[in-house]
Amino acid sequence: MKTEVITVSSQGKGIDEALSQVESAAGELRLERKDALHLRLIAEEMLNMMRSIIGDLEGKFWIDSSDDSVLLHLQAVTLLDRQQRKQLIAASSSGRNEAHRGIMGKILAFFEPMPIDDTPEYLLDSCEASENGDLTWSLNAYKERLRRNLENGEAKEEWDELEKSLISHLADDIKVSIRGYDVDLVISRKTVN
Repeated sequence: MKTEVITVSSQGKGIDEALSQVESAAGELRLERKDALHLRLIAEEMLNMMRSIIGDLEGKFWIDSSDDSVLLHLQAVTLLDRQQRKQLIAASSSGRNEAHRGIMGKILAFFEPMPIDDTPEYLLDSCEASENGDLTWSLNAYKERLRRNLENGEAKEEWDELEKSLISHLADDIKVSIRGYDVDLVISRKTVN
């Protein structure tokens, strides 16, 4: 089942409608109360990301579901070009984008367009690049990288932040794909244990 596509924005447009759609989908899927609540919390986290992104971002939200999983989609066209991004980062006292720390920062980083050759190493280490240059970041790949680094005595702070993240505990996977200025965020949750 695919739900209606709802236009949402970082200014709050469509957010209530999208959350109502999540509750309706949970009802149609006959999810238990706890699972329905978890799905809503995931959607709230996803939609709150819209408010964390600089600019008047507008995107499309919808749900795909099957008998055993639910996929929450958020698709947007980023508004900052490469030069605007560099100017914004240069304005920080450290000269770095501090928002890219932690799991939510890694996801939000993909909403800032940049060519692959400009993508920082700390983002690429959990990414896969396709033949045509599209990038995909996965929560599961990120967790695996952190596990390996933790065994080597590194990444403790990142691992601790991941352990505290609500969305990393509720989602089965998160994938962020970037194609030029188009960004797709897909959060999956199994409905059958």
